[in-house]
Amino acid sequence: MHLFSVEVITTVLLVVSAVVIIFLERKFPYRKGLPIFRDGFWIDLVWYTFIQSFFLKIFIFNYIIYPLDQHYKLSSLHLVSSWPIIGQVLFFLVIHDFYIYWFHRWQHNSKILWRTHEAHHSNKEVDWLAGSRSHVLEIIINQTVEFAPIILLGANPMVVPIKALIDAMWGMFIHSNIDVKLGKFKKIINGPAMHQWHHADYQEVFFANFSTKFSVWDWLFGTAYLPEHKPEKYGLYYDYPKDYFVQHVFSVKRIDENKLRNNKNLSWYFNMRFAFMKWLSKCFSFKTKYRKYKAQLLIYLTTGKDY
Repeated sequence: MHLFSVEVITTVLLVVSAVVIIFLERKFPYRKGLPIFRDGFWIDLVWYTFIQSFFLKIFIFNYIIYPLDQHYKLSSLHLVSSWPIIGQVLFFLVIHDFYIYWFHRWQHNSKILWRTHEAHHSNKEVDWLAGSRSHVLEIIINQTVEFAPIILLGANPMVVPIKALIDAMWGMFIHSNIDVKLGKFKKIINGPAMHQWHHADYQEVFFANFSTKFSVWDWLFGTAYLPEHKPEKYGLYYDYPKDYFVQHVFSVKRIDENKLRNNKNLSWYFNMRFAFMKWLSKCFSFKTKYRKYKAQLLIYLTTGKDY
């Protein structure tokens, strides 16, 4: 099978997975009453999922990983090329998940690294899309560490899209608002229950549930937290900006977003999305039943607020 075919298949599977998870969120909600278009939905979808992911993929591969490989020629050693593809995928899946556990834990214990991670915890409502909200620097570090070994060790090119699919699907799953009972597997596989608690606004879970795919790391290293009851509040205990760019500025300098909106010198930035939305409305026509969501998107693009 050609690499292009694998990329097409993984993309289709990712879209199908998203649809299935959204359906399961409606059918078996972990937290009842959570709307599909919850607060912060559009910034997560437009900026983090589409725009940021697109440009960072180009930057990470074209300007970091491939130049490293061209300089050191490590992939020419074919250190894992002889392994079966499934063996390669499992190998990189486990070692990267182990790394993520410790780096994630470090982020929660470091005042500096926390600034690159707080955006991920800023949603007050957690669902399948909430996991896409991550600071640019956090993505650059984690995805470079994730995909560089795959390229540099000479893995099969198909490993990249396959592992990327597993990451995306698992990310949607653990953040999803689905009431899943894993039973005995909860100490091996990470699910929504543990990760919903990780995103809860409670002091006792700030240093708990760092695992991504395999919860075994939390249980093994004493950071697991899974009570019988469910959390009632999520997000950060302090105010956090809603605008994508202001969120990134906030990680460097604590600023008041409301003051920025009222600043005459910056009003052009918060208003320029209105002109873009007018142009976008001319390009696309929405059916009557989607007008409500079009209005929500218009509000977000013109004011940066979600309703």
